[in-house]
Amino acid sequence: MKRSEINRAIDEGLEFCRGMNFHLPPFATWTVQEWEDKGHEYDEIRDNGLGWDVIDLNLGRFAEVGCVLFTIRNGNQQLDKYEKPYCEKLLIVRENQVSPFHFHFSKTEDIINRGGGDLMIQLYNAGDDEQLADTPVQVNTDGHAYTVEAGTTIRLTPGESITLLPYQYHKFWAKGATVLGGEVSTVNDDTVDNRFLEEMDRFPAIEEDEPPNYCLCNEYPPVPE
Repeated sequence: MKRSEINRAIDEGLEFCRGMNFHLPPFATWTVQEWEDKGHEYDEIRDNGLGWDVIDLNLGRFAEVGCVLFTIRNGNQQLDKYEKPYCEKLLIVRENQVSPFHFHFSKTEDIINRGGGDLMIQLYNAGDDEQLADTPVQVNTDGHAYTVEAGTTIRLTPGESITLLPYQYHKFWAKGATVLGGEVSTVNDDTVDNRFLEEMDRFPAIEEDEPPNYCLCNEYPPVPE
């Protein structure tokens, strides 16, 4: 993915959030240069992967596959000094931009449509071989528990949410307009907890065609000594 695409996606994400009257924390707009002066008092951001995450799964088709994430808060399964057992993310999903089938080994999450278009989520269970199973899928949308056939697509209109359990494959995309999504979950660790149906790279290789405007969540500069 080109750095210019990442810069543009974040700028457009910031503008979309302003239009939706959703306010991000101050570090969302800190430049790379500002980060170079930040000391250990901001280790929670660095250690727990808070901040921007522009995903194209290294496929080079960001308009079709991927999304923009911003991790607002998160704990850490590896470091005892962070006691938060929860995570919150913002998701910006463009119309017809697909996040491909994946599940999480340990994370339980609520995906929330906070505004914009409709969020479409297709569901399967993972079988013992970690492939798509043909078994009925347990669903909970805003406290409504029910069961659907494998491969069913759930439509979340603004304000609606769905709970996704470990080993539940899900694929999602926006319909009608860009969606401002939310994710509330147990602690998130994207380095070990994602299983994509097709082999994909979680973090993109970046072509540095222009300087970065912002740090991504996995590229903060080291703390100055």
